Amino acid sequence: MRALQQLIRFGWEQALSCLFPVVIFSSLALTKLMPLPLLPRYDWLLLICIAMQWWMLRSGLETRDELKVITLFHLIGLALEVFKVHMGSWSYPGEGYFKILGVPLYSGFMYASVASYLCQAWRRLRVKLIHWPPQWAVIPVAAAIYLNFFTHHFWVDIRWWLSALVLLVFWRSWVVYEVNGIRYRMPLSLSFVLIGFFIWVAENIATFFGAWTYPNQTAAWSLVHLGKVSSWLLLVIVSFLIVATLKQVKGQRV
Repeated sequence: MRALQQLIRFGWEQALSCLFPVVIFSSLALTKLMPLPLLPRYDWLLLICIAMQWWMLRSGLETRDELKVITLFHLIGLALEVFKVHMGSWSYPGEGYFKILGVPLYSGFMYASVASYLCQAWRRLRVKLIHWPPQWAVIPVAAAIYLNFFTHHFWVDIRWWLSALVLLVFWRSWVVYEVNGIRYRMPLSLSFVLIGFFIWVAENIATFFGAWTYPNQTAAWSLVHLGKVSSWLLLVIVSFLIVATLKQVKGQRV
C-alpha cells in the first residue's frame, strides 16, 4: 500500500512538472479540431505558448533562473529546427506570419517545454546527482551530441558511438530524488532512456495533431519510427547536461 501511495505521489509530481508540455499538446489538439479565427494556427500556438510562459513566471511556478534556461533551449531548438527543415527531415506545411526560414516560432517552445519539465522536476523532487563527472568531460560530450544532429547529414552518423561515450562517462553517476520525504535513486543513464522514450510517445501525439510532419506522414499519419527514440535519447542527454551544468555552476556561486 505504501509503495502504491509513493507511486501515485511520484506520478502527481511528474504531472505537475509536465504542465507546460500538457498545455502545448492541448493547444495542438484544440487548434487541430477547432480552427481559431483571425490568425493562422501556428501563430495562435505561438501566442498560447507565450501566454503560458508569462503565467508560469507570474504565478511563481517558474523562477527567473528557470526562464533563462528555457529561453536558451528555445534558441537551441529553433536553430536545430531551421537546419532540419532546410535538410528536409520534416516540415511545417501550414501558414504562419511568425516564421523563420519555414519554421514557425512556436516550435522552439517544444524544446523549451523539455527544459521546463527538467527544471520543474528537479525542484519538485529535490534532485541530487551522485558522482557527477567533471565539466571537462561533460561539456564536450554535450557539444558533440548537439553537433552530430547537424553533421550527420554530411558525414558519418556517430550517434551510437556517442551513446557508448555517454555510458562510459556516466557509468558511476546516479540521480537521487525525493518522494514524500523518502529518497530514491536510479542510474543516470536509465533516467535518460526513460525520458527519451516518453518524449518519443509525446512526439507521436504531437505529429498526430500536426505539430510538424515527417516525409512519410505527408499523405496520412503513421507511427513515428521507433529508431527516433535514439534521437530523443541524445536530445534528452544534451538537455539534462545543460540543466545540470547550470545547476552546478549556480550551486558553486551560492
